[in-house]
Amino acid sequence: MLIDFFYTLRAAKLPVSVKEYLTLLEALQRQVIAPSLDEFYYLARLSLVKDEKHYDKFDQAFGAYFKGVQHIVDASGEVPLDWLKKRMQRELSPEDKARIQALGGLDKLMERLKQLFDEQKGRHEGGSKWIGTGGTSPFGNGGFNPEGIRIGGESNGNRTAVKVWDQRTYRDYDDTVELGTRNIKVALRRLRKFAREGAAEELDLDNTIRATAANAGWLDLKLVPERHNNVKVLMLLDVGGSMDDHIARTEELFSAAKSEFKHLEFYYFHNCVYDYLWRQNRRRHNERFETWDVLRKYPADYKLIFVGDATMSPYEVLQPGGSVEYNNKEAGAVWLRRFIDRYPHHAWLNPEPEAIWQYRQSISVIRQLFANRMYPITLAGLESAMRVLSK
Repeated sequence: MLIDFFYTLRAAKLPVSVKEYLTLLEALQRQVIAPSLDEFYYLARLSLVKDEKHYDKFDQAFGAYFKGVQHIVDASGEVPLDWLKKRMQRELSPEDKARIQALGGLDKLMERLKQLFDEQKGRHEGGSKWIGTGGTSPFGNGGFNPEGIRIGGESNGNRTAVKVWDQRTYRDYDDTVELGTRNIKVALRRLRKFAREGAAEELDLDNTIRATAANAGWLDLKLVPERHNNVKVLMLLDVGGSMDDHIARTEELFSAAKSEFKHLEFYYFHNCVYDYLWRQNRRRHNERFETWDVLRKYPADYKLIFVGDATMSPYEVLQPGGSVEYNNKEAGAVWLRRFIDRYPHHAWLNPEPEAIWQYRQSISVIRQLFANRMYPITLAGLESAMRVLSK
Protein backbone atom coordinates (compact mmCIF):
# COMPACT_ATOMS: atom_id res chain seq x y z
CA MET A 1 0.00 0.00 0.00
CA LEU A 2 2.74 2.48 0.90
CA ILE A 3 4.48 1.94 -2.44
CA ASP A 4 1.49 3.59 -4.09
CA PHE A 5 1.69 6.35 -1.49
CA PHE A 6 5.30 6.99 -2.52
CA TYR A 7 4.29 7.25 -6.18
CA THR A 8 1.39 9.54 -5.25
CA LEU A 9 3.82 11.96 -3.63
CA ARG A 10 6.14 11.84 -6.64
CA ALA A 11 3.18 12.47 -8.96
CA ALA A 12 2.41 15.58 -6.89
CA LYS A 13 5.94 16.80 -7.76
CA LEU A 14 7.27 16.35 -4.26
CA PRO A 15 11.05 15.69 -4.22
CA VAL A 16 10.83 12.49 -2.19
CA SER A 17 13.82 10.16 -2.50
CA VAL A 18 13.90 6.39 -2.15
CA LYS A 19 16.22 6.75 0.84
CA GLU A 20 13.70 8.96 2.64
CA TYR A 21 10.93 6.48 1.82
CA LEU A 22 12.99 3.61 3.26
CA THR A 23 13.60 5.69 6.38
CA LEU A 24 9.83 6.00 6.81
CA LEU A 25 9.36 2.24 6.41
CA GLU A 26 12.10 1.57 8.95
CA ALA A 27 10.41 3.88 11.45
CA LEU A 28 7.12 2.04 10.94
CA GLN A 29 8.85 -1.30 11.36
CA ARG A 30 10.31 -0.14 14.66
CA GLN A 31 6.83 1.04 15.76
CA VAL A 32 7.97 4.53 16.71
CA ILE A 33 4.36 5.76 16.53
CA ALA A 34 0.99 4.48 17.65
CA PRO A 35 -1.29 2.96 14.97
CA SER A 36 -2.98 6.27 14.23
CA LEU A 37 -3.46 8.15 10.96
CA ASP A 38 -2.60 11.45 12.64
CA GLU A 39 0.62 9.99 14.02
CA PHE A 40 1.50 8.55 10.61
CA TYR A 41 0.87 11.93 8.96
CA TYR A 42 3.43 13.69 11.14
CA LEU A 43 5.95 10.85 10.82
CA ALA A 44 5.59 10.78 7.03
CA ARG A 45 5.94 14.54 6.72
CA LEU A 46 8.99 14.52 9.00
CA SER A 47 10.63 11.71 7.02
CA LEU A 48 9.76 12.73 3.47
CA VAL A 49 9.45 16.54 3.31
CA LYS A 50 12.55 18.65 3.93
CA ASP A 51 11.29 22.10 2.97
CA GLU A 52 8.17 23.78 4.36
CA LYS A 53 7.30 25.16 0.92
CA HIS A 54 6.28 21.59 0.01
CA TYR A 55 4.03 21.08 3.05
CA ASP A 56 0.87 22.14 1.24
CA LYS A 57 1.51 19.78 -1.68
CA PHE A 58 2.12 17.01 0.85
CA ASP A 59 -1.14 17.78 2.66
CA GLN A 60 -3.09 17.59 -0.59
CA ALA A 61 -1.43 14.36 -1.73
CA PHE A 62 -1.83 12.80 1.72
CA GLY A 63 -5.50 13.75 1.87
CA ALA A 64 -6.18 12.40 -1.62
CA TYR A 65 -4.43 9.09 -0.97
CA PHE A 66 -5.86 8.41 2.48
CA LYS A 67 -9.33 9.80 1.78
CA GLY A 68 -11.82 7.92 3.92
CA VAL A 69 -9.15 6.18 6.01
CA GLN A 70 -9.66 7.69 9.43
CA HIS A 71 -8.22 6.44 12.67
CA ILE A 72 -11.41 7.30 14.56
CA VAL A 73 -13.01 4.10 13.27
CA ASP A 74 -10.13 1.89 14.37
CA ALA A 75 -11.40 -0.91 16.58
CA SER A 76 -8.41 -0.58 18.86
CA GLY A 77 -9.84 2.67 20.17
CA GLU A 78 -6.87 4.93 19.41
CA VAL A 79 -9.01 8.05 19.53
CA PRO A 80 -8.43 10.04 22.73
CA LEU A 81 -12.06 10.54 23.64
CA ASP A 82 -11.16 12.60 26.69
CA TRP A 83 -9.36 15.02 24.39
CA LEU A 84 -12.37 15.25 22.09
CA LYS A 85 -14.66 15.89 25.03
CA LYS A 86 -12.42 18.70 26.27
CA ARG A 87 -12.43 20.27 22.79
CA MET A 88 -16.21 19.96 22.75
CA GLN A 89 -16.47 21.75 26.09
CA ARG A 90 -14.36 24.62 24.77
CA GLU A 91 -15.76 25.03 21.25
CA LEU A 92 -19.46 24.15 21.28
CA SER A 93 -22.21 26.46 22.47
CA PRO A 94 -24.36 25.46 25.47
CA GLU A 95 -27.26 24.72 23.09
CA ASP A 96 -25.08 22.39 20.98
CA LYS A 97 -23.80 20.59 24.07
CA ALA A 98 -27.37 20.06 25.26
CA ARG A 99 -28.39 18.57 21.91
CA ILE A 100 -25.41 16.20 21.92
CA GLN A 101 -26.22 15.01 25.41
CA ALA A 102 -29.86 14.52 24.42
CA LEU A 103 -28.73 12.27 21.55
CA GLY A 104 -26.56 10.07 23.72
CA GLY A 105 -23.29 11.98 24.02
CA LEU A 106 -19.95 11.74 22.28
CA ASP A 107 -19.39 8.06 23.05
CA LYS A 108 -22.53 7.14 21.16
CA LEU A 109 -21.53 9.48 18.33
CA MET A 110 -18.19 7.71 17.80
CA GLU A 111 -19.77 4.26 18.02
CA ARG A 112 -22.39 5.20 15.44
CA LEU A 113 -19.73 6.55 13.07
CA LYS A 114 -17.86 3.25 13.11
CA GLN A 115 -21.07 1.34 12.46
CA LEU A 116 -21.93 3.50 9.43
CA PHE A 117 -18.44 3.15 8.00
CA ASP A 118 -18.86 -0.61 8.18
CA GLU A 119 -22.28 -0.50 6.48
CA GLN A 120 -21.82 2.20 3.85
CA LYS A 121 -20.17 1.22 0.56
CA GLY A 122 -20.14 4.38 -1.56
CA ARG A 123 -20.46 8.13 -1.80
CA HIS A 124 -23.61 9.73 -0.43
CA GLU A 125 -24.98 13.25 -0.78
CA GLY A 126 -27.84 14.73 1.24
CA GLY A 127 -30.08 12.88 3.65
CA SER A 128 -29.97 12.26 7.36
CA LYS A 129 -28.33 8.86 7.79
CA TRP A 130 -25.24 8.07 5.71
CA ILE A 131 -21.81 9.71 5.75
CA GLY A 132 -21.71 12.26 2.93
CA THR A 133 -22.14 15.89 1.95
CA GLY A 134 -24.85 18.49 2.37
CA GLY A 135 -27.22 16.64 4.67
CA THR A 136 -28.22 16.54 8.31
CA SER A 137 -26.43 13.31 9.19
CA PRO A 138 -24.03 13.71 12.14
CA PHE A 139 -21.20 12.61 9.81
CA GLY A 140 -19.83 14.22 6.64
CA ASN A 141 -19.11 17.65 5.20
CA GLY A 142 -21.05 20.68 4.03
CA GLY A 143 -24.22 19.99 6.00
CA PHE A 144 -25.53 20.82 9.45
CA ASN A 145 -25.93 18.74 12.55
CA PRO A 146 -24.80 20.07 15.93
CA GLU A 147 -23.58 16.61 16.85
CA GLY A 148 -21.54 16.33 13.65
CA ILE A 149 -18.13 14.91 12.87
CA ARG A 150 -16.69 16.49 9.74
CA ILE A 151 -15.15 14.06 7.25
CA GLY A 152 -12.83 15.95 4.88
CA GLY A 153 -13.46 19.00 2.72
CA GLU A 154 -13.78 22.66 3.61
CA SER A 155 -16.16 23.98 6.23
CA ASN A 156 -19.33 25.67 5.01
CA GLY A 157 -19.38 28.05 7.96
CA ASN A 158 -21.57 26.16 10.47
CA ARG A 159 -18.46 25.25 12.49
CA THR A 160 -20.19 22.75 14.76
CA ALA A 161 -18.12 19.68 13.83
CA VAL A 162 -16.33 17.96 16.68
CA LYS A 163 -13.36 16.89 14.50
CA VAL A 164 -11.85 18.68 11.46
CA TRP A 165 -9.37 16.73 9.33
CA ASP A 166 -8.25 18.84 6.39
CA GLN A 167 -6.80 22.23 7.29
CA ARG A 168 -4.01 22.95 4.74
CA THR A 169 -2.26 25.19 7.21
CA TYR A 170 0.83 25.59 5.02
CA ARG A 171 -0.70 26.71 1.73
CA ASP A 172 0.96 30.16 2.09
CA TYR A 173 4.39 28.52 2.15
CA ASP A 174 4.04 26.98 -1.32
CA ASP A 175 6.44 28.84 -3.62
CA THR A 176 4.39 28.05 -6.74
CA VAL A 177 1.13 29.69 -5.68
CA GLU A 178 0.01 33.26 -6.17
CA LEU A 179 1.24 35.74 -3.62
CA GLY A 180 -0.19 38.13 -1.10
CA THR A 181 1.31 41.56 -0.42
CA ARG A 182 3.38 40.38 2.55
CA ASN A 183 5.13 37.61 0.61
CA ILE A 184 5.69 39.93 -2.34
CA LYS A 185 7.49 42.37 -0.05
CA VAL A 186 9.73 39.59 1.25
CA ALA A 187 10.66 38.59 -2.31
CA LEU A 188 11.28 42.18 -3.46
CA ARG A 189 13.69 42.78 -0.58
CA ARG A 190 16.25 40.64 -2.39
CA LEU A 191 16.74 43.59 -4.74
CA ARG A 192 17.49 46.16 -2.06
CA LYS A 193 20.96 47.67 -1.81
CA PHE A 194 21.81 49.98 1.03
CA ALA A 195 24.11 52.99 1.00
CA ARG A 196 24.90 55.69 3.56
CA GLU A 197 23.99 59.15 2.34
CA GLY A 198 23.30 62.52 3.96
CA ALA A 199 24.21 63.93 7.37
CA ALA A 200 26.08 61.79 9.90
CA GLU A 201 23.44 61.15 12.55
CA GLU A 202 23.58 57.42 13.32
CA LEU A 203 25.95 55.93 15.91
CA ASP A 204 28.77 53.83 14.46
CA LEU A 205 29.25 51.48 17.41
CA ASP A 206 32.30 49.56 16.16
CA ASN A 207 34.29 52.67 15.27
CA THR A 208 33.19 54.35 18.52
CA ILE A 209 34.64 51.45 20.53
CA ARG A 210 37.90 51.49 18.57
CA ALA A 211 38.26 55.27 18.83
CA THR A 212 37.50 55.25 22.56
CA ALA A 213 40.08 52.51 23.19
CA ALA A 214 42.68 54.41 21.16
CA ASN A 215 41.87 57.54 23.18
CA ALA A 216 42.83 55.95 26.52
CA GLY A 217 39.22 55.29 27.47
CA TRP A 218 37.84 58.76 26.83
CA LEU A 219 34.56 58.43 24.97
CA ASP A 220 34.95 59.34 21.30
CA LEU A 221 31.62 59.09 19.50
CA LYS A 222 31.67 58.27 15.80
CA LEU A 223 28.61 58.92 13.66
CA VAL A 224 27.72 57.83 10.14
CA PRO A 225 24.89 58.72 7.74
CA GLU A 226 21.77 56.60 8.00
CA ARG A 227 21.50 53.65 5.64
CA HIS A 228 18.95 53.97 2.85
CA ASN A 229 17.85 51.63 0.11
CA ASN A 230 19.28 53.27 -2.99
CA VAL A 231 17.96 50.85 -5.61
CA LYS A 232 16.11 52.69 -8.38
CA VAL A 233 13.27 50.89 -10.14
CA LEU A 234 11.39 51.76 -13.33
CA MET A 235 8.16 49.75 -13.52
CA LEU A 236 6.00 49.60 -16.67
CA LEU A 237 2.56 48.05 -16.15
CA ASP A 238 0.12 46.72 -18.73
CA VAL A 239 -3.47 47.85 -18.05
CA GLY A 240 -6.84 47.09 -19.61
CA GLY A 241 -8.09 44.25 -21.78
CA SER A 242 -6.99 40.80 -20.64
CA MET A 243 -5.10 42.36 -17.71
CA ASP A 244 -8.45 43.13 -16.06
CA ASP A 245 -8.42 39.51 -14.87
CA HIS A 246 -5.25 40.22 -12.90
CA ILE A 247 -6.08 43.57 -11.31
CA ALA A 248 -5.94 42.35 -7.70
CA ARG A 249 -2.57 40.65 -8.06
CA THR A 250 -1.07 43.58 -9.97
CA GLU A 251 -2.28 46.00 -7.30
CA GLU A 252 -0.66 43.86 -4.60
CA LEU A 253 2.62 43.80 -6.51
CA PHE A 254 2.55 47.56 -7.10
CA SER A 255 1.67 48.28 -3.46
CA ALA A 256 4.53 46.10 -2.23
CA ALA A 257 6.97 47.74 -4.66
CA LYS A 258 6.00 51.24 -3.47
CA SER A 259 6.56 50.12 0.11
CA GLU A 260 9.96 48.53 -0.53
CA PHE A 261 11.60 50.93 -3.01
CA LYS A 262 12.16 54.58 -2.18
CA HIS A 263 13.10 55.36 -5.79
CA LEU A 264 10.23 53.87 -7.81
CA GLU A 265 9.03 55.34 -11.09
CA PHE A 266 6.08 53.82 -12.92
CA TYR A 267 4.18 54.19 -16.19
CA TYR A 268 1.31 52.38 -17.86
CA PHE A 269 0.90 50.92 -21.34
CA HIS A 270 -1.66 48.71 -23.06
CA ASN A 271 -0.61 45.30 -24.44
CA CYS A 272 2.76 46.51 -25.75
CA VAL A 273 4.93 49.62 -25.50
CA TYR A 274 4.65 52.06 -28.40
CA ASP A 275 5.12 55.83 -28.76
CA TYR A 276 3.44 56.93 -25.52
CA LEU A 277 3.17 55.97 -21.84
CA TRP A 278 0.98 57.45 -19.10
CA ARG A 279 0.87 57.81 -15.30
CA GLN A 280 -2.91 57.92 -14.72
CA ASN A 281 -4.97 55.42 -16.66
CA ARG A 282 -8.19 57.44 -16.50
CA ARG A 283 -6.40 60.40 -18.14
CA ARG A 284 -4.30 58.41 -20.58
CA HIS A 285 -5.45 60.42 -23.61
CA ASN A 286 -4.91 63.83 -22.00
CA GLU A 287 -1.73 63.35 -19.96
CA ARG A 288 0.73 61.08 -21.68
CA PHE A 289 4.48 60.99 -22.03
CA GLU A 290 6.51 60.27 -25.12
CA THR A 291 8.35 56.99 -24.71
CA TRP A 292 11.56 58.56 -26.00
CA ASP A 293 11.40 61.10 -23.16
CA VAL A 294 11.05 58.30 -20.59
CA LEU A 295 14.06 56.49 -22.05
CA ARG A 296 16.14 59.66 -21.84
CA LYS A 297 14.95 60.70 -18.37
CA TYR A 298 15.98 57.62 -16.38
CA PRO A 299 19.64 56.51 -16.51
CA ALA A 300 20.81 52.98 -17.18
CA ASP A 301 21.32 52.12 -13.50
CA TYR A 302 17.55 51.81 -13.04
CA LYS A 303 16.15 48.28 -12.69
CA LEU A 304 13.49 47.82 -15.37
CA ILE A 305 10.44 45.68 -14.52
CA PHE A 306 7.66 45.05 -17.02
CA VAL A 307 4.39 43.70 -15.58
CA GLY A 308 1.90 42.25 -18.04
CA ASP A 309 0.32 39.07 -19.36
CA ALA A 310 1.95 39.54 -22.81
CA THR A 311 -1.28 38.20 -24.30
CA MET A 312 -2.20 39.83 -27.62
CA SER A 313 -2.04 39.30 -31.34
CA PRO A 314 1.57 38.72 -32.48
CA TYR A 315 1.04 41.56 -34.95
CA GLU A 316 0.78 43.98 -32.02
CA VAL A 317 4.37 43.12 -31.17
CA LEU A 318 5.93 42.53 -34.58
CA GLN A 319 4.25 44.88 -37.06
CA PRO A 320 4.01 48.67 -37.50
CA GLY A 321 0.36 49.63 -37.20
CA GLY A 322 -0.27 46.61 -35.01
CA SER A 323 -1.61 48.63 -32.08
CA VAL A 324 -5.33 48.24 -31.42
CA GLU A 325 -5.59 51.93 -30.46
CA TYR A 326 -3.82 53.90 -33.19
CA ASN A 327 -1.55 53.52 -36.21
CA ASN A 328 1.89 53.15 -34.63
CA LYS A 329 4.80 53.86 -36.96
CA GLU A 330 7.21 51.42 -35.31
CA ALA A 331 6.53 47.89 -34.12
CA GLY A 332 6.22 47.20 -30.41
CA ALA A 333 9.24 44.88 -30.62
CA VAL A 334 11.37 47.86 -31.66
CA TRP A 335 10.37 49.77 -28.54
CA LEU A 336 10.89 46.75 -26.30
CA ARG A 337 14.37 46.31 -27.73
CA ARG A 338 15.16 49.95 -26.97
CA PHE A 339 14.21 49.45 -23.32
CA ILE A 340 16.21 46.22 -23.13
CA ASP A 341 19.29 47.89 -24.62
CA ARG A 342 18.94 50.94 -22.38
CA TYR A 343 18.51 49.03 -19.11
CA PRO A 344 20.75 45.95 -18.79
CA HIS A 345 19.00 44.95 -15.55
CA HIS A 346 15.53 44.05 -16.78
CA ALA A 347 12.83 41.41 -16.26
CA TRP A 348 9.20 40.73 -17.22
CA LEU A 349 6.69 39.58 -14.58
CA ASN A 350 3.72 37.69 -16.00
CA PRO A 351 0.55 37.07 -13.93
CA GLU A 352 -0.59 34.27 -16.26
CA PRO A 353 0.18 30.70 -15.09
CA GLU A 354 3.50 29.57 -16.50
CA ALA A 355 1.97 26.32 -17.76
CA ILE A 356 0.04 28.15 -20.51
CA TRP A 357 2.86 30.37 -21.77
CA GLN A 358 3.89 27.90 -24.46
CA TYR A 359 0.43 28.12 -26.04
CA ARG A 360 0.50 31.92 -26.52
CA GLN A 361 2.53 33.06 -29.51
CA SER A 362 2.87 36.64 -28.27
CA ILE A 363 4.31 35.39 -24.97
CA SER A 364 6.88 33.32 -26.85
CA VAL A 365 7.88 36.35 -28.93
CA ILE A 366 8.36 38.60 -25.89
CA ARG A 367 10.19 35.89 -23.94
CA GLN A 368 12.61 35.59 -26.84
CA LEU A 369 13.14 39.36 -26.89
CA PHE A 370 13.83 39.30 -23.15
CA ALA A 371 16.21 36.31 -23.44
CA ASN A 372 13.82 34.24 -21.27
CA ARG A 373 13.80 36.82 -18.47
CA MET A 374 10.07 36.34 -17.98
CA TYR A 375 8.89 35.09 -14.60
CA PRO A 376 5.52 34.14 -13.07
CA ILE A 377 4.19 36.16 -10.14
CA THR A 378 4.81 33.44 -7.59
CA LEU A 379 7.27 33.38 -4.70
CA ALA A 380 9.77 31.33 -6.71
CA GLY A 381 9.23 33.48 -9.81
CA LEU A 382 9.75 36.77 -7.98
CA GLU A 383 12.85 35.48 -6.23
CA SER A 384 14.32 34.41 -9.59
CA ALA A 385 13.53 37.81 -11.10
CA MET A 386 15.13 39.66 -8.18
CA ARG A 387 18.29 37.56 -8.50
CA VAL A 388 18.55 38.44 -12.19
CA LEU A 389 17.97 42.14 -11.51
CA SER A 390 20.61 42.15 -8.77
CA LYS A 391 23.41 40.89 -11.00
